[in-house]
Amino acid sequence: MKTIDSIPTSKIKRATKLVSTGAKVGVNYLKYYGDKLTKSETEAKERLNQNNASDIYDGLKQLKGSALKVAQMLSMEKSILPQAYVEKFSLAQFSVPPLSPPLVLKTFKNYFGKSPHDLYDTFNATSVNAASIGQVHIAEKNGKKLAVKIQYPGVAESITSDLAMVKPVAMSMFNIKGKDSDKYFKEVEGKLIEETNYILEVKQSKEIAHKCEHIPNLMFPQYYEELSSDRIITMDYMEGEHLSEFTAHNTNQERANQLGQALWDFYMFQIHKLKKVHADPHPGNFLVSNNGQLIALDFGCMKVIPKEFYRPYFEMVKKENLNNRELFVKKMHELEILRPDDNDAEITFFTEMFHDMLSLFTQPFQSETFDFSNGEFFRKIAELSERYSKSTELRKMNANRGSKHFIYMNRTFFGLYNLMFDLKAKDIKINNFETL
Repeated sequence: MKTIDSIPTSKIKRATKLVSTGAKVGVNYLKYYGDKLTKSETEAKERLNQNNASDIYDGLKQLKGSALKVAQMLSMEKSILPQAYVEKFSLAQFSVPPLSPPLVLKTFKNYFGKSPHDLYDTFNATSVNAASIGQVHIAEKNGKKLAVKIQYPGVAESITSDLAMVKPVAMSMFNIKGKDSDKYFKEVEGKLIEETNYILEVKQSKEIAHKCEHIPNLMFPQYYEELSSDRIITMDYMEGEHLSEFTAHNTNQERANQLGQALWDFYMFQIHKLKKVHADPHPGNFLVSNNGQLIALDFGCMKVIPKEFYRPYFEMVKKENLNNRELFVKKMHELEILRPDDNDAEITFFTEMFHDMLSLFTQPFQSETFDFSNGEFFRKIAELSERYSKSTELRKMNANRGSKHFIYMNRTFFGLYNLMFDLKAKDIKINNFETL
């Protein structure tokens, strides 16, 4: 894979890169209008989406950092984005061009004050895995194989300016209006700042590994604080393949069920027992070991779940509450989905919309076991999302709704559901975590 010798770090250079990407998108639209003269609307639109997705991703992967992280987050919104975007943006999860070896050595020394060869017995300056915020290298010390994650230069310092540049696009995509939208972007900004703090990530990683080590078929690497810093993390190198690679070839249903149960128990235990959760459930953060155990990685993005949000959020999961309109509306207000200034039409529309969504989305919690290989369940979710994404009535209203905590909780559940579906896990015991 081609490597990168430099990353734009100043606001002006990063903005210039985005402007040049925008110019390419403009050219793609001109091609689209030409294609409409000779091709069907479907063919023309598909080519436009493919060209735009490719050019936008190519621009973001040069910037890395928050801009690429947002693309990674959007790649999980499979029911919102066209497939061309999902496919391209999903590459940000674990497959982006790495820094060149000379830049790696320079960056490491800038961060640690020492060369990696002063700290490890061996260090491979060629990356084995590159993502949105950092890349991983293999090292050895005292006979132990290690993974060393190095943060890209300038990432932490450019978070605020990067988000300011992508904010207009995100607001348009999700129909968010008004000054109240700031609370959502502040939530994302805060989490991205946390993700660049590798000292915090090591602390969170060790805490979750300790508290979840009892969950069957789940493994964690060991972390080494003396070989880590605010921009570098050293941990055990874990042998295994990415979850997406495993699901692409697996035909062993028993192993899929075993991994699915471990994944589900891991998330339910965190949410219900720890009241905090690994809010970045994409395939790049999980490996499958040779003996079929799930390996959990990368705890930079942890979402603390406040009691005032947890209580009404999970009360909405209960079927009897979904069917009690008075109570349902009360919880909608507690979760800030319904607003004090809503008119009758808005109250009716959003009450019905969220009742439709929750009645479907909470189905796994309505029974003792659930079949996550059920394509019909996921097809209905996609259809419902598409229906509301095309709703002219919704476009007229302000979709700036819900507690800021929805951003990462919804991201967690959408990502978890997608992973469970990819695994084709069946007969998953929903409340198994209670007995662990």
